[in-house]
Amino acid sequence: MIKFSRFVSAAAISLGFLSTTPSPAAEFELVGREVVRMMQNGHYARLPFNENLSARFLERYLSTLDGEKTYFLTTEVADFKRQHERNLHNHISTKSVMPIVEGIFEIYKSRVTAQVAYAHELLEKNEFDFTRDRSTKRDRAQAGWPADAVALQKVWREKLEDTLLSEFVRRERLRARATEAGKPDPFRKERSPEEKVGLRYNRLLRTLEKTTEEDIADYFFSAVTTSYDPHSEYLSANEMEQFKIDVSNELVGIGARLSMNDNGETEIHGIVNGGPADSQGELQLGDRVIAVSRGNDGQWFDIMFKPIEKVIEHILGQEGELVGIRLKRKIDGKDQTIEIAIPRGVVTMKDDLSTAKIYEYGVGEKLTKLAVIRIPSFYFDFDNNGHRVSVDVERILKRLNKEEVDGIALDLRDNTGGSLPEVQRLTGFFIHRGPIVQVKGISGQIGALNSFHRKPLYDDPLVLLTNKGSASATEILAGALQDYNRAVIVGSSTTYGKGTVQKTLNISEFMPIISDRMRAGWLKLTFQKYYRVTGSSVQIKGVTPDLILPSLSDAYEMGEGYKKYALPHDVIRRSSGFKPRDRQHLFITHLQDKSGKRVNQDPYFKYLLEDISRAKDEVQKNSVSLNREVRMSELKENEVRRKIRTAEREERYAAMEDEDRKTFKIFRLTLDDLDAELLPLFDGEDRSDDHIRQAADEVADLEKTLKWPSGVDAVKREGLHVLRDLVAATRAGRLAGIIK
Repeated sequence: MIKFSRFVSAAAISLGFLSTTPSPAAEFELVGREVVRMMQNGHYARLPFNENLSARFLERYLSTLDGEKTYFLTTEVADFKRQHERNLHNHISTKSVMPIVEGIFEIYKSRVTAQVAYAHELLEKNEFDFTRDRSTKRDRAQAGWPADAVALQKVWREKLEDTLLSEFVRRERLRARATEAGKPDPFRKERSPEEKVGLRYNRLLRTLEKTTEEDIADYFFSAVTTSYDPHSEYLSANEMEQFKIDVSNELVGIGARLSMNDNGETEIHGIVNGGPADSQGELQLGDRVIAVSRGNDGQWFDIMFKPIEKVIEHILGQEGELVGIRLKRKIDGKDQTIEIAIPRGVVTMKDDLSTAKIYEYGVGEKLTKLAVIRIPSFYFDFDNNGHRVSVDVERILKRLNKEEVDGIALDLRDNTGGSLPEVQRLTGFFIHRGPIVQVKGISGQIGALNSFHRKPLYDDPLVLLTNKGSASATEILAGALQDYNRAVIVGSSTTYGKGTVQKTLNISEFMPIISDRMRAGWLKLTFQKYYRVTGSSVQIKGVTPDLILPSLSDAYEMGEGYKKYALPHDVIRRSSGFKPRDRQHLFITHLQDKSGKRVNQDPYFKYLLEDISRAKDEVQKNSVSLNREVRMSELKENEVRRKIRTAEREERYAAMEDEDRKTFKIFRLTLDDLDAELLPLFDGEDRSDDHIRQAADEVADLEKTLKWPSGVDAVKREGLHVLRDLVAATRAGRLAGIIK
């Protein structure tokens, strides 16, 4: 039941009606009717509102509740289909739908309750036999629902056994690593594996018991919207607030990172340096929050076993207002309850803003400066009080021009998108005036979005780093710069392949008067598709890099093409006014040849190819052993491989670190450094500029791998090599008169 959101453009249309106020119980019926009306009138696909769509509604809802096929029975699913598959669309649009979806949810809830009780019964008996040669499915998404109660309990038992055995194996692995590092047993203060797993089941049940009618409506309305395409989504008021935070990288809160523990408490895992909680001084890492008083007025909201988003809802508020925090803290080995009040303040998530580093090679006349700009998302100023990515990158580019860099790489890996106007403006920094992307709406009318810059802000060698996590607005930028032959793209086999545009609409503005307009939520609606200036959509296909590097994502079903009800790929006419540069000026064949030789000799990519092969086998096999000896044998095999690789890497990384010191200097360029007279040298060991200080975690520390030399991972390192080759080839081309 996890939902995620990233969108390309935001819009709201106001339209009001007068009516009598309905009862709160009926309001979600009204919301549902408005959701389907807005989807039918505004969605790009214009799907017929019929039995086929009704079947999708039911399929998506059942998948939301039971995607792993571990709660409903085959007969029940058949009954759901017989009763509702052909008429669910009529119920949501003209009749009453909430009793139906609540009835299905109650069956789901009863099964979770029964599963937890059965798990505790098995854990109490503790008669598990991990000596037999048995296995269970690793992923049940493609499996069928259990046929009867006996088959259902078999699924539950195997799931419990897998969870318990995984915990045994995990502890063995980390104990061995602790011994190897001369550290104490990281689980010396932990509960037994059986108790730990039991607490997880308790947390599942307690969280489910606090599910409200609003939560159930949220699950179902989201199932309705994703029946049209994967990126249309219903957002509750709470989710919309989190969505605004995600796209603006700013919030008004206390500046703390939260997580729920197995006891249902909300732990303080991080505190933002200089944030409200840090300045107030009383909140400590490791504190466990159990209640929140939104106005610090004595009215406490119990947050035990509440999802983190519900906790955040009560902590966020108006700048300057106090929020009460009731917490537990270990003092002299005993839990003590403490109440503190923290004034809310504006918190900017600096780790999610654009930054750059300059890599300075050589000295004197042979000096070459290369820059890497990390753009984590196309964030924008949702409420006119935050950062905009195009403004931040523009300021960084101007400083890089001042530094006279010879080449720039844009690191767009795992950038899932953001604002369409922001990427439109940002793309224009690198090309002359002309079309950047084409959009096509419901009517079929096609329009081009243009760069309005008379000349580029930066016009020298350019490389883009992408992977399968690069999506949406990122693909607009990558597609445009590739089509214009403006940049060389380096990355995994393709980008994500999301070629649709969404807008957000406040549902309450389209509805009659209701008692609580905030409960209506928001609709994120797919209303356009976008196309490259060549006419090809990135939908499904994504953007294929010029230089392809191996990636572990190639082993998994990742990308738009694997999403249910994704819109199809298609092609339209080429954009008028599109005038690409000479592709020969990118020296692609020359760069591919040099890069291929480096990648073939790089131990990292050799290891990666081995890991990809193993991962593909595991995906194909889709089973996990329930035999302890087999699992321990797999563990030993993995640990032997890890030790061999670690020993090799330690030696190689030390040599690389030494070579890096001789080869280049690294200068840091954050938004705080823009006006500095001299840019500071980057120090990977210096933690003084960290945005968040985090609680120590013995277990997490044992999971950490070796740090990359100079903080430059293999893909970025290869990107710098490619950029350096491009700079050298461009210089030679200019000297030879090939490039003007």
